[in-house]
Amino acid sequence: MGKKVFVGVDGCRAGWFAVFLATKNEKSCDWEVELFPEFSCLVDFLKNNYGQADPLILIDIPIGLKAGGNGERLSDTGARSVLKARKSSIFPVPCREAIYAETYEKACDVNEKLTGKRISKQAWNIVPKIRDIDSFLIENENFREKVREVGPEICFQSFAGFPMKYSKKKVEGFLERKKALGSICTFSDEVIEYALSKYRRKDLAKDDIVDALAAALTAKIGSEHGFVYVPREPETDDKGLQIQLLYCECEEVGNRENAESNVKMSQSKKKH
Repeated sequence: MGKKVFVGVDGCRAGWFAVFLATKNEKSCDWEVELFPEFSCLVDFLKNNYGQADPLILIDIPIGLKAGGNGERLSDTGARSVLKARKSSIFPVPCREAIYAETYEKACDVNEKLTGKRISKQAWNIVPKIRDIDSFLIENENFREKVREVGPEICFQSFAGFPMKYSKKKVEGFLERKKALGSICTFSDEVIEYALSKYRRKDLAKDDIVDALAAALTAKIGSEHGFVYVPREPETDDKGLQIQLLYCECEEVGNRENAESNVKMSQSKKKH
């Protein structure tokens, strides 16, 4: 296996938090974590530090935007059907024109006109992040296959074999997600504790860390054993971006131990 780097990314107050898992073979896995103010800074870091590696970036942000119409993105409706609980973590994504509106009020008016629905505050709060990824992928076609959308709640459900019981914002929710990560990765606690000590909570929340690590591990396991795509055949938006979410189903790797050992047998080492 050639050198590969699997990157899990989640939005945070300071920008984007990323977990990098670099592999040279099945027995070696180096990791590091970083914060970036913009997605283009993450890509520059990737080029400068992992220039010879083949990257796959899984990010918890909508990729591909509808122009209008009554129906939601098929990736969102499909993701809710996969989730056995916590379906509200997948919320309706505004149309492209609404995403680029100047104010929340204008975005609501535009979205209502084009889709028949207004925008939730939850969706509006991540609009700057959606714009960041959308504009980057429109301008950088060569990264469209390397940057894919992921849903962390589906990842945790897959790792644990059952849906998470508590909100990720609660202490119990953080701990159950941390346990799910530990069930497939021996060094997950080390990554989490290092990130908690390196960054302040005003810049990076606990749940941002576990979400990004879940995405990175999904990228690694899925690349080696196969992904599940939602929907199976992607929609394509008016800018040529694919609308499709992916995850790995650990129980379909052959048996659960195969997926777990793939990460558990790795010799973890933090890059400095």
